[in-house]
Order: sequence, then structure tokens, then C-alpha cells
Amino acid sequence: METVHQTKMVKIKKFLKETYRVLKITRKPNKEEYLTTTKITGIGAAIIGSIGFVIFMLKQLLLG
Repeated sequence: METVHQTKMVKIKKFLKETYRVLKITRKPNKEEYLTTTKITGIGAAIIGSIGFVIFMLKQLLLG
């Protein structure tokens, strides 16, 4: 039973260590990066919405 507890603790410690390493190298995006990401996300959402709308309209036209 003790080895199971130790194994879980080792996994938790490893996860926390890796998480800390990732958080240490991340940074807040500047305004230009934020705007670019927002534009790309908006364009992607518009494309997916347009595809859905076209499929809906085709369904309505074909199936009545």
C-alpha cells in the first residue's frame, strides 16, 4: 500500500515540476499578437458558421 502512495506522490511531483517549467517560460502576448490571434479566431468562427449556414440552406432547399 505504501508503494502505491509513493508512486502517486512521485507522479504529482513530476506533474507540478513540469507545470512550473512551462509557466516559467510563458509570457503575456503583446497587443499585436493579441489582435492577430483575435482576427484569426474570428475568421475561423465566421468560416465555420458560413459552412453551417450553407449546409442548413441546402438541407432546406432539398428537403423542403
